[in-house]
Amino acid sequence: MSLYFANAPDELVDDALAGYALAHADAVRWDERDGFLRVLRPAPARRVGLVSGGGSGHEPLHLGYVGPGMLDAACPGRVFASPHNRQVLAAARAVAREDGVLLLVKNYTGDRINFGIAAERLAHEGVRCGRVLIDDDLASQSEDSAAGRRGTGAAVLVEKILGAAADEGRGLAELEALGASVVARCRSLAVASAAHTSPVTGQPAFALDPGTLEYGVGIHGERARRTVSTRSLRDLAEEMVGSLGDALGLGATSRPIVLVNGLGGVTRLELYAVLREVARLLDKRGAAPARTLVGDFVTALDMRGFSVTLLDADDETLRLYDAPAAAPAWPGHTGPP
Repeated sequence: MSLYFANAPDELVDDALAGYALAHADAVRWDERDGFLRVLRPAPARRVGLVSGGGSGHEPLHLGYVGPGMLDAACPGRVFASPHNRQVLAAARAVAREDGVLLLVKNYTGDRINFGIAAERLAHEGVRCGRVLIDDDLASQSEDSAAGRRGTGAAVLVEKILGAAADEGRGLAELEALGASVVARCRSLAVASAAHTSPVTGQPAFALDPGTLEYGVGIHGERARRTVSTRSLRDLAEEMVGSLGDALGLGATSRPIVLVNGLGGVTRLELYAVLREVARLLDKRGAAPARTLVGDFVTALDMRGFSVTLLDADDETLRLYDAPAAAPAWPGHTGPP
């Protein structure tokens, strides 16, 4: 029996999407037939439409970021499954502007294939189309992996920053280059003390022995390469921030944006404690956080874990990050601490 409150496991996504559209009827419209959510009042100065999407179970990603200052449309798939390319194509056709459409794609095989097919069909129809591939997960970085790094928390920051740039009327090539630059300066790591619960079986996706953690877990319940002993938050944060800071080369002149993200089953009490440790460790490097963001932004159903994302920001990145946005899941104030 499923742990979740649902009429049936295979009805949960559809019921949730209909409910989300009701809750935010003043901001978005749910196209049930073609399977995408779009902004009701698009920014008039945009020359390029922004479209993203991915499996359900990660809410508020991506649907919560459809709105003024962020995405024009999002395509939700079934739980942890890519949207169909027909959904992406329909969404892109609906929001494409005079300079085309930019697809923001997390690096998973299904997403790459379906967004890629949609891009080919758009090109065949004469619609200009670009892509930003989001691959920030440091735990999945390996020379032995043909798939490359997975896309995780950076998706939120990319959607915010590119949304602000699109509002300024920038063209497709400029936005594509900016997106690639943001992704290159962004890395994430996630840990979990318990797996998410499968909506179908009602059982944990994987078992952990008491007193252990998954270090480097994925947002679809992918096991980490390392299972480590439970340790203090201070010690855990020190390893995470050390790895992320080294990967990005953060030093005394760096001004990172910090995203502390709950994976669905962690309290705010814990997440703010995580931020304190992350900020302390960055201070020790001389890289005090320029902006901070704490909450559930990219979840993995009810996984008991959190991720830390660092973006090495420059003046332009911070200006775009601070620009107004009114997407339902974007917090109202994210300015300097």
